[in-house]
Amino acid sequence: QQNLSIVGGNYTLSDGTNPNSLLTYSCLEGYYPFPTQMRQCQRSGRWYPPLKKSKPAECLMVTCPDPLVFEYGSVSPIQMMYYVNNETTYKCFDGYKFVGSKTRVCQLNGKWSGNTPICDQSSAVCPDPGIPAGSRRTGRHFDIDDKVAYRCDNGLILIGSAERVCQESGEWTGIEPACYYKHTYDTPQEVAKAFSKAISSDLDLAVLDESSKIRLEQGGNLHIYIAIDKSDSVEEENFINSKNAMKKLIEKISFFEVTPKYELLFFATKVKEVVKITDPGNENVDIIQELDNYKYSGPEDNSGTNIAQAFHTILERMSIVKERQKATFKDVRHVIILFSDGIANMGGSADDNVAKIKYLVESVRGKDWEDYLDIYTFGVGPEINEDALNSIASKKPDERHFYKLKDIKSLEQTFDEMIGKLYGIYLFFLCQREGKESTCIGSLVNTRFVLTAAHCFTLDDTEKLHRIIVEIHNPPAYKVKSVRPHKNYNNQAKKDLGIPEFYDYDVALIELEKDVTFSANIRPICIPCTKEASHALGLPDTATCKDQGEVHISCIYIIAYEEDDTGPLFCRDNCIEDALETIKIEDRGKVKAKDIVTDNFLCTGGIDGPQGQTDDISCKGESGGALFVQKKRRLIQVGIISWGVKNLCQVDNPKSDEKSRDFHINLFRVTDFLKERLGKTGETYAPLTFIK
Repeated sequence: QQNLSIVGGNYTLSDGTNPNSLLTYSCLEGYYPFPTQMRQCQRSGRWYPPLKKSKPAECLMVTCPDPLVFEYGSVSPIQMMYYVNNETTYKCFDGYKFVGSKTRVCQLNGKWSGNTPICDQSSAVCPDPGIPAGSRRTGRHFDIDDKVAYRCDNGLILIGSAERVCQESGEWTGIEPACYYKHTYDTPQEVAKAFSKAISSDLDLAVLDESSKIRLEQGGNLHIYIAIDKSDSVEEENFINSKNAMKKLIEKISFFEVTPKYELLFFATKVKEVVKITDPGNENVDIIQELDNYKYSGPEDNSGTNIAQAFHTILERMSIVKERQKATFKDVRHVIILFSDGIANMGGSADDNVAKIKYLVESVRGKDWEDYLDIYTFGVGPEINEDALNSIASKKPDERHFYKLKDIKSLEQTFDEMIGKLYGIYLFFLCQREGKESTCIGSLVNTRFVLTAAHCFTLDDTEKLHRIIVEIHNPPAYKVKSVRPHKNYNNQAKKDLGIPEFYDYDVALIELEKDVTFSANIRPICIPCTKEASHALGLPDTATCKDQGEVHISCIYIIAYEEDDTGPLFCRDNCIEDALETIKIEDRGKVKAKDIVTDNFLCTGGIDGPQGQTDDISCKGESGGALFVQKKRRLIQVGIISWGVKNLCQVDNPKSDEKSRDFHINLFRVTDFLKERLGKTGETYAPLTFIK
């Protein structure tokens, strides 16, 4: 028993000293277990890797790879080993151009901060690719088709591309390699930044066709395969946490304008397919619910790890889809995400099946096949086979596909870090006129148009365009080509009734001079009565605008004056009375409620029910913003913030009171206006597909 201990740290046992029990070591921050982080009790009664009586496990200080591989310059200070918080500086010899970080610090995760320093004197087609810390490089010529190869020093594992080729474009193939110790890991912040960038390109709706127009595709053109390791070496707690992390990722994916088809499988000795991508109606399956339903089984099913069989199953499913979709399979983008420790003890290497998957995609796509296949691998578990997981992962320029995290909690934190980075709604814009400026909010509905309120503009803005700049998450700013208010909007239409301002049909579209580039931060919001909204809600193609309305606005007050297909009567009287009490009207007797609050408005605010539920309220400067609801993890805009009856925004996080009401133009009532511009074909931007 005493041989289980570790000098300077602690250990835990998953199942005492019974067969298959895992012995896991832990150390203080800045230290790592040596010579291994984990041992497993074999049926023979011995631990593997074996214990040594003469040399117990110990916690050693974290080190970073050797930086002295730096060429054509000097490194200081020169040391035998570099530990956490050690700082190095780099300087090039005369005549060389410095690229990268001049100062680097050894971090807690065993990696140097910043970027690889390079002294470049090359006038070749490609720049000097550098030599990462701890590596050796062969190849000193950087012209077209020249190759460079890398290997790591003893005790280090090469992550990334072992070989790179100079291309005619002046770029190197693959990804810059790095040398990892067993104790090296990626931080959640690093992974979130790299993975959100890579996965966003997979999920982007902007698929260019031959005429360079953007078309919106249904989820059938994006297939996501998720394979989760449930073997003993991963442990049940890690398995559960992997599921939770995966749920968070799927939620992030759901915020994109696409509904993917999913394959969900778990593997150990055998493969268990929970969701098959070949099942009818796959795109409507609640993948989150299926993840919740699948439980960790007993050790008799989990004793082995067969990664090769997992990829063989994926290959079979892809082959079936290819046969079924002969005409369209070439347009399908395939994303494979593997969660595993990479330690396979049966089935052999997965490389052969991975190669067959690559060939399958290449056979239908040709030269650009790599654009249609992404394989991501996440190292899960206390002990990881980095070589195996790195070998499986895709190698694309400027994109990482293999990630090694310190522990499973870091995986969950990674996807938490991605919250808010995969979807953007609000766009602030500034109208500059002679003598004054004004700001409003809008929402991006496609690459070219911003949806907002008509009252944000004056008549001059529509007849003689002033300087209007839309700021999308700060620069770059987009100049405006035109402003198109609804033809029936007239703020002064009822002045003769003593109503100073009238906001019916308070909706406008801003057309930008150029397309907005979608990114991890900038995405369009769904608007009602479009096929795109039906897909986001999981409704069939036969769904009508009314079907969407029943899903969307069941919890929002609908201002309806007759029992017709505009919706049910609900809280109408309170909304109207609160509005009339607040608005100053010269002759209240001759003004009817419908003169101010028409059928085109939705209403929020007040205090609802015996529990005193209140709403968030709109503030000055938020006109034109999106009133949206969240259904099936998607945000759907149902209204445009137009006007309110009380100003309660003098405090932080203001809430509605008994008499406060905000009114919003109901987008279901202005679909003809939206369709006129957004559904127009023959333009350089993609039209939305409006439904009945």
